[in-house]
Amino acid sequence: MTKPEAEKRGGMPAEIRADDTGVKVSGYAAVFNQEANIGSYFREVILPGAFRKALGSNDVPFLINHAGLPLARTRSGTLRLSEDSHGLKIETELDADDPDVQRIVPKMKRGDLDKMSFAFRATVQRWDDTQDPPLRTVEEVELFDVSIVTDPAYDGTSIALRSLDEARKEGRRQHNAAAFARRKAETEARFRNIT
Repeated sequence: MTKPEAEKRGGMPAEIRADDTGVKVSGYAAVFNQEANIGSYFREVILPGAFRKALGSNDVPFLINHAGLPLARTRSGTLRLSEDSHGLKIETELDADDPDVQRIVPKMKRGDLDKMSFAFRATVQRWDDTQDPPLRTVEEVELFDVSIVTDPAYDGTSIALRSLDEARKEGRRQHNAAAFARRKAETEARFRNIT
């Protein structure tokens, strides 16, 4: 089975604290009701509740730059994800004895790795193509990972643009179907009046 293509979003600062017990990372991977400009191709808003279904069903890893071995994950209980009124909140305490964690802690303290990001696929979305640029409203997602990143990515823009193209095609199909049904009803009504 092929894994669906993922889009990546982010840019929120992470709070990082290291002490004797471990490295604590917290912050928001996503923020609700804030309009983001996605490469000047379209605008995007994520609605509250967009992660609710994913949080109840997906095992989500915590990665570096959306790649490599997980530093934590929801299935093991080392990563806690929750939705609140602000957005998708992440909390984890990384194992200070883990060599991968030891390798990145200096980079995190310096601020080289200091932004949160998430990889997702929109499963319920609406496009408003009457605006320029179009507005995408994300209502529900499949969540692939949360990451601490060097540069927040807007990867997957081409994927989202394909989604916009599909929304436009569906709008044309619905418009054409409605026009056909209207013409058919008018023809049938004229036919009934003739006989």
